[in-house]
Amino acid sequence: MTTIESATRVAGLGTVLGVWAHPDDEAYLSGGLMALARDGGSRVVCVTATRGELGTEHPDEWPPDRLAAARTYELAHCLAILGVREHHWLGHRDGRCAAVPRSRAVARLRDIVERVRPDTVLTFGPDGITGHPDHRAVSAWTTAAFEEAAPYGARLLYATFAERRGPRWGPLNERLGIFPPGLPVLTPDHLLAVDMVLDAATAERKVRALAAQRTQTAGLMALLGPERFTAWVGDESFVDAAGPSGAGASTAGASAVETTAGAAGLSAVGPPVGAARVPAARPSALPGPPRRQ
Repeated sequence: MTTIESATRVAGLGTVLGVWAHPDDEAYLSGGLMALARDGGSRVVCVTATRGELGTEHPDEWPPDRLAAARTYELAHCLAILGVREHHWLGHRDGRCAAVPRSRAVARLRDIVERVRPDTVLTFGPDGITGHPDHRAVSAWTTAAFEEAAPYGARLLYATFAERRGPRWGPLNERLGIFPPGLPVLTPDHLLAVDMVLDAATAERKVRALAAQRTQTAGLMALLGPERFTAWVGDESFVDAAGPSGAGASTAGASAVETTAGAAGLSAVGPPVGAARVPAARPSALPGPPRRQ
């Protein structure tokens, strides 16, 4: 396994297809990688399952139609900053991906995979990073579509966190309440297929892309401050789905979510929407509270 650990090696990923659940998932988990790939001339295609229309704790201020429109605009701005020009919406309802018939969801993604012919596919692992059921559904769909339609030699990479991040960021993550018990999965550095600490310029660009999605990120960025927020999002890591950590670590994380859900009397597919989030943050994916526009 070749570890991608520098900007000069990102080109080795070839054509990149990222498949995510909500606007801002792509930037949090792969914003730097996408920017570097585009700068190197690689094709990057982003797919988003929902418009994140439930991503607020203030539905009176942000009814679903209004928030969906805002987040559509924000994602377009975010991707432009990263240099990504190809994007597809899957059109599913926020918080309801697990209810979509699997065959229909996989067929839609299979069609995209067949048309894009990616060398590398990025998505959540079975744990969904935060355990969110939309994330976990998207992981399952993408894995199935990859297995059915990806070109020979293509790689499927699951987002994860490097084990080295635990001591530095674990206390903050716990204080923010972003992850349920057992998550995030921390992967030993030697098992990572992509292990990047972003250079200052790329990290700043990633933060600008995230700031473009201000309904989700403005509050968290204000809480942490520019320097700390930049450091917090400054690593990007992936495991190879076909490698020992792709199944092992992610399955462990998925099991942790199921165990937690069972103990709480919740569905085994993960915590309810909004169960693990920053105070006043959106329930649909990664953290960042909506702000009045």
